[in-house]
Amino acid sequence: MDGVVLVAYASKHGSTREIAERICETIQSTGLRAHLRPAAGVDDLDGYGGVVLGGSIYMGRWHRHAHRFLRRHAKALAEWPLAGFGSGPVDGKPADWRQAREQLEAALARYDVNPVAVEIFGGRIDPSQFHFPLSRMEAADSRDWDAIEAWGRSLPELLGIQSPLLV
Repeated sequence: MDGVVLVAYASKHGSTREIAERICETIQSTGLRAHLRPAAGVDDLDGYGGVVLGGSIYMGRWHRHAHRFLRRHAKALAEWPLAGFGSGPVDGKPADWRQAREQLEAALARYDVNPVAVEIFGGRIDPSQFHFPLSRMEAADSRDWDAIEAWGRSLPELLGIQSPLLV
């Protein structure tokens, strides 16, 4: 399938947006066209050959704009290739990462979609963006940019969209 990849994101404090930006840039580096859009601002999927949807995970829930995106575009996404990611864990505890994946998979299962890829990436905590008492948390950034780029490079094949550079 030929086409443009939509990379849509739902981000509360910007960390997930930055991950989506890197994924979009990485897809573009394969020779495909990719558009970066906030999930809340996507009105239709016409002209896209595949969709990547990312959302932050806070307090065990995937961002509400990611859910709204899936509800709004459920009919189209039943036929479009979709990849989804969540961001959130900021420590190395395997249980936190496992729980985040379970939360994302449960969120996706609520809709009539069959993602070709699902991934969890680490998040970032910037205490200056929070109110007390969360503003007292220690700053952390567990985003693995190499893993994010590797996933981005795998997406054209997973989405079934041929990159001109791979022909």
